Amino acid sequence: MKTIILTGGGTLGHTFGCLALLPKLRTYFDKIVYVGSYNGIEKDVVKKEKDVEYYPIKTTKLRRKFSLKNLAIPFVLLASIKECKQIIDKVKPNIIFSKGGYVSVPVVLAGHKKHIPIITHESDITMGLANKLTKNKAKAICHSFKPEKSFKNSVFSGPLIRESLFGGNKNLKNKMNIPANSNVLLVMGGSLGASSLNELVFNNLDFLCSKFFVIHITGRDKAKAITHKNYAELEFCQKIENLYAITDFCLTRGGSNALFELLALKIPMLIAPLKKQTRGEQIKNAEYFYKNGYALVLEEETDFELKQKINELISSKNTIKNNLNNAKQKNGNTTVFEQIKNNMI
Repeated sequence: MKTIILTGGGTLGHTFGCLALLPKLRTYFDKIVYVGSYNGIEKDVVKKEKDVEYYPIKTTKLRRKFSLKNLAIPFVLLASIKECKQIIDKVKPNIIFSKGGYVSVPVVLAGHKKHIPIITHESDITMGLANKLTKNKAKAICHSFKPEKSFKNSVFSGPLIRESLFGGNKNLKNKMNIPANSNVLLVMGGSLGASSLNELVFNNLDFLCSKFFVIHITGRDKAKAITHKNYAELEFCQKIENLYAITDFCLTRGGSNALFELLALKIPMLIAPLKKQTRGEQIKNAEYFYKNGYALVLEEETDFELKQKINELISSKNTIKNNLNNAKQKNGNTTVFEQIKNNMI
């Protein structure tokens, strides 16, 4: 009986990477287990996959600013590793696949102690903290981008893209009463939302809704129940493929999972990268997509720059679409799956 443990969490980007592999994993493994947090956003999403067993563990993350909560990290981590060892003893995995995020660290450390092979995947140009901490435990580190710094176990796989994204229902446009001749602008700030980006959109609705029908994913508990012509507000969307199917342009944060999805679906994008990050990964992701002609970048979140960049995005649509259509982007699903098959016990 072949069993795999999947792990990753903190944001849905980590979780969706794991879920992208499910169609291939289901053809090979008898049991698929997901280890995540007790209350994280990944729990609700994974539990919709009826054939995936979900095991919750205690989790903690490093707070970049001074916080007394950081003092508890070693103790919570030790408790988490103990929980993970018990899960491993119970399910007896042949391999562990980690998508990163703070949820994955105790799983990988416990797996390594138990001599379980580990494959990891890094979405961003620069490596995240969780993957940095565990990189020497992995048989292979797969990368969405060609890595800035390669390790002996680095593999350039390309991004993990969910197959379901290509089957969106375009009838949603009629169901939402969107005028047939309207261009749709999808605004999304990541699975946890983006408060400053939300406020920028709220403050410029008259302008944006004069150009597009705006579908705004605010993030949980961040909606304002605004009523405006040519505007629809959602806190979260489980079936994002249906929104993608009717989207003409996207205003998005710079998380690599979203950017690669938009690239795969050939949707012109305006990227507003999150600036307050220690390693600046969203800025680097945005620079890559801009240099390749796939997107424009919103450098400053001001009303003036938003209006300027939106007008430029509209006028550059054909050029950007041409670049997107000509992009030779690898889909990493097959490469990562082969790494999993070739390294399992």
